[in-house]
Amino acid sequence: MTKPLFAPLDIYHDIASRAAALNMAIDEALLEIATGPVIRFYKWDHPALSFGYFGKFADVANHAGQRDVVRRWTGGGIVFHGDDLTYSIVIPVSSGFFAESPKKIYAAIHSALCHALKENGAAAALAPNNSSKISDLCFANPVLADVIVNGRKVAGAAQRRTRRGLLQQGSIRDVDHTDEFADQFASKLCSKCYHKTFDERLIARAHEIAEQKYGAASWLQRR
Repeated sequence: MTKPLFAPLDIYHDIASRAAALNMAIDEALLEIATGPVIRFYKWDHPALSFGYFGKFADVANHAGQRDVVRRWTGGGIVFHGDDLTYSIVIPVSSGFFAESPKKIYAAIHSALCHALKENGAAAALAPNNSSKISDLCFANPVLADVIVNGRKVAGAAQRRTRRGLLQQGSIRDVDHTDEFADQFASKLCSKCYHKTFDERLIARAHEIAEQKYGAASWLQRR
């Protein structure tokens, strides 16, 4: 059993299926306003693809006709969305855990995820360091502290650190889990979890960010 990372933790089960640009914008809006640690679980309104801030649009352009393509604010590689369990974690600068290094935060969150997967019968473990890159596909390249099951990557994430706090966006796939798994994962992060719902102001702010940033060709095709 890992030691809880947060006390307390707000949980948002975003049951609405949303466009890729709006999903990214909600995560950024949460980072703007969060006063304590937050985890959000969310869905996609149709098959999507996200790629990292430093990625090249040319590498994903051929998918634009079949998927909702969006550039993330976080780093990392190409991730296909639709059947995965997607989450974001916001750690505001006021949280004590923010003082830890990004690598330690990454590993600690994935360690909690491993424990939740083990409770569901999966032989989950943290990946050792692997410097070899197979492709630009995120799930083809386990890196240090990614989650693997039988040598296969099932969970990865990417981060963005700002003066407001840290945003980690993650994806879990190709592993069996129950409908209650999201709450199991959250409970490994914190022993005092509180379920929240979005207010209209946050969603309105997210729509602004989506229009100005994630839904704009200038952002999508900036590289």
